Amino acid sequence: MPAIKTRLFWSSIFLGVAVLVASGFSSVGPQALAADGDFSVVILPDTQFYSEKFPVTYAAQTEWIKQQQKTLNIHFVVHVGDLVQNATVEKEWRVADRAHAVLDGTVLDGTVLEGAVPYSVLPGNHDMEDGDTTLYNKFFSPKRFQGRDWYAGHEGVRNDNNYCIFNAAGMKFLVLSLAYSPGPDTLKWANQVLAENADCRAIVATHAYLGRDVRNSIGERVWEHLLRKHKNVFLVVCGHIADTNLTESAGDAGQKVFEMLVNYQSDPNGGDGWLRILRFSPSHNKIIVRDYSPTLDKYRHGPGADFSLHYTMRGGVSNESKAATCPAAN
Repeated sequence: MPAIKTRLFWSSIFLGVAVLVASGFSSVGPQALAADGDFSVVILPDTQFYSEKFPVTYAAQTEWIKQQQKTLNIHFVVHVGDLVQNATVEKEWRVADRAHAVLDGTVLDGTVLEGAVPYSVLPGNHDMEDGDTTLYNKFFSPKRFQGRDWYAGHEGVRNDNNYCIFNAAGMKFLVLSLAYSPGPDTLKWANQVLAENADCRAIVATHAYLGRDVRNSIGERVWEHLLRKHKNVFLVVCGHIADTNLTESAGDAGQKVFEMLVNYQSDPNGGDGWLRILRFSPSHNKIIVRDYSPTLDKYRHGPGADFSLHYTMRGGVSNESKAATCPAAN
């Protein structure tokens, strides 16, 4: 695409976001935090159709996250993979790149915004061509995250598998991101990361893990060879299947692990901008789960999109938890 067309293209994208902001989508949404110490983690489900056909929606999601960072005390954003629809189409990667640049703290003219919103990415099956993640690593290589205090490391020289660390409400969290269908070497590396960071409460993100009812074959392999072994793992998040689901499993030490599928890509307009907010409330030992669309300016209601989990956050790094309020899949 010629340079002038590129500028016009991105100007139109962010003009569309500006219209949404002006209409009020960014000033409303989830209620302000009800208690001191509450903080949020945002899950970005598969954005593949936004990158392909609805770039304004992708930009609106990250712009809303940026604008809500202080109000919702957002500490981290987890993308569960399939950033794009076609791994070899660079135009789609530029859409994803520009959307995440808002979280990086930069805009089109290179102006540095105040701070950044920590985030992680991982390649889903649509982000690779026969296992090749060349364009993913062109736009989301370890170099992109160099100097970011939340970015802790990656496997090998690529960013296919990586981990981040952040602190919130006096607790230390690890976000371990694994590419679609991780192999034995990656699982060995991931075991080492979790073991070396046993003092962190661990969230594991991987693209394909849960189906509409139970873990799929990839999920079973990741569970058996990795997750069940580490008592600091309390949450697994994934996408891939267009649905929502929540299950709960017990690891080898009896620890409870919430396994969460969230993906609205089969909704109109490639997903209508739905994202998931996990509001951690340490004073109540709860994770309050809400799905919200910045472009529609509304919550999603129902057992699969509006519920809470009991998770012990007071005292130690224990991952013991009472039974969750488990919603059925939509």
